[in-house]
Amino acid sequence: MYYFLSMLSTTDLGLSVSTLVTMLGIFWFNAREISFNACLSQMFFIQLFTVMESSVLLAMAFDRFVAISNPLRYASILTDLKIAQIGVAIITRGTLILTPMVLLLKRLSFCHSHVLHHSYCFHPDVMKLSCTDTRINSAVGLIALITTAGVDSVLIILSYLLIIKTVFSIASPEERKKAFSTCISHVGAVAVFYIPLISLSFVHRFGKWAPPYVHTLIANGYLLLPPVMNPIIYSVKTKQIRRAVLKVLPSATKD
Repeated sequence: MYYFLSMLSTTDLGLSVSTLVTMLGIFWFNAREISFNACLSQMFFIQLFTVMESSVLLAMAFDRFVAISNPLRYASILTDLKIAQIGVAIITRGTLILTPMVLLLKRLSFCHSHVLHHSYCFHPDVMKLSCTDTRINSAVGLIALITTAGVDSVLIILSYLLIIKTVFSIASPEERKKAFSTCISHVGAVAVFYIPLISLSFVHRFGKWAPPYVHTLIANGYLLLPPVMNPIIYSVKTKQIRRAVLKVLPSATKD
């Protein structure tokens, strides 16, 4: 579980760092321009860390399923080597799926207004600025979304259905409560990640008449909520993390 928490923390940090330079440039220096190649790079890393976070949440759901359904075999199933392989697979998967989506933007011509609606480069937002046919780009982007977050969300739901089935087969109410309590943090992390992501996708594809501030608020929430809320969620529910935080806070206050 702690390996997967480390992966989740890394993806949250990566997601924040991917937008940090442009956001600070806007707020500190009113720097409102970005080169096309830099925009593509930022877009790739934002999408990559998003896909990685979705994959890590799926891996954590599998981790909870194994811990509840086969607790005696947990250590033998999720070995250090297996977790390392999962980590490599997560990075490889995101890179292979997202590289074509970003490279296809290189073929587009941009002759309309070059003003983005967000403080970072987002794939649907950049496509709207093109004056050439973007149907292929839109299809590839939709396929990438379905094969990553779409598939992951279905598998997470399936894993929780199996968890619920396993928990209800436990006779003791205390054991059921303990089993469900181990999943609360993960459910919170899934909700914090998927609700803004789904909202942003729907707004861009079906909310063309929505006011611009709606797009901006949802887009910023999509990037800010998971990195802000995940540490709080896991600090509240995980004793070891809570103790570590309490140890750090007094020393920081003294300094």
